[in-house]
Amino acid sequence: MTTLTLHKCQNGLRHVAPGLLLTAAIALITAWLGNLPSVAQLGLGALTLAIIGGIILGNTLYPALHSHCDEGVQFAKQKLLRLGIILYGFRLTFQQVLDVGISGVVIDLLTLTSTFMLACWLGRRILKLDRETAWLIGAGSSICGAAAVLATEPVIKAAASKVAVAVATVVIFGTAAIFLYPFIWHQVAPLLPGVSLTEFGIYTGSTMHEVAQVVAAGHAISGETENAAVITKMLRVLMLAPFLVIIGLMVRRGTSAPGGAKQPLIFPWFALGFILVALFNSAHLISAPTIAIINQADNVLLAMAMAALGLTTHISQLKKAGLRPLLLGLMLFIWLILGGGLINFAVHHFFS
Repeated sequence: MTTLTLHKCQNGLRHVAPGLLLTAAIALITAWLGNLPSVAQLGLGALTLAIIGGIILGNTLYPALHSHCDEGVQFAKQKLLRLGIILYGFRLTFQQVLDVGISGVVIDLLTLTSTFMLACWLGRRILKLDRETAWLIGAGSSICGAAAVLATEPVIKAAASKVAVAVATVVIFGTAAIFLYPFIWHQVAPLLPGVSLTEFGIYTGSTMHEVAQVVAAGHAISGETENAAVITKMLRVLMLAPFLVIIGLMVRRGTSAPGGAKQPLIFPWFALGFILVALFNSAHLISAPTIAIINQADNVLLAMAMAALGLTTHISQLKKAGLRPLLLGLMLFIWLILGGGLINFAVHHFFS
């Protein structure tokens, strides 16, 4: 490495360091808060707490720090986000697909597809939302909550305010689901013929938003339900990569460059990295303790990206979005409970 190259690296590090330190501080503090029993029982998760902390600071203290921290904050929001999504693959193995069986795969695929298509139709045609907001809310509702919203953002190049609105919807209704699903199991499921703990776990994992919320709801019912729910949920997470590729194709088809020429394909290379990491993880070449350390580091990276998103989100932008995004989130929430239940029932009946 030449002296000039080393000097450039040092200069670059000096510019991004303040912002990275700020986002890391928010991520670590909110992670500590998330481990407190009183907070953990809410099932909000580290990512949700990080964006909340970022929004609070972003609308109070951060404007005074903006000139010093902006480069690092932008680096966290873009580069660390992509790295975090790639490392997310260490949470998955393709053996998990076999564990839930073909019925679980079909249920996840039908639930994801129907929910996102419904988000596009309701958001654009009925609620008159812009395309990016509808797609982000659809991605968060149909796949894996805040992580899916974050992964979709660089593909469609959505504004930070739209991302924050989408995250808010999946947080609100996903948190409500933590308390609603155990109620459904105890009060509604007994009225249905032969619904097992495992089948209800598949229903939970295929229709709830966040992984942390799935764990909380499944655990409140039984260990058997929790295991089936988490495996089904992680299978949905695995579908994130092909989803991003399809979204990239949709963006290219619907966007023209000056002169009428099509924009070049926006291929989310980090999604390919996500798949490759999951394939590597399926070979079980790394010990479980090492995987646990990687996942903890990944939690920090994703939380830093969420904190950066929060820091660049202004309350005025959220107010400007109005109630329509929340209404879309509510409609999708109702669909996941009722429509997702019908999908689960039909698929289980077909394969039985």
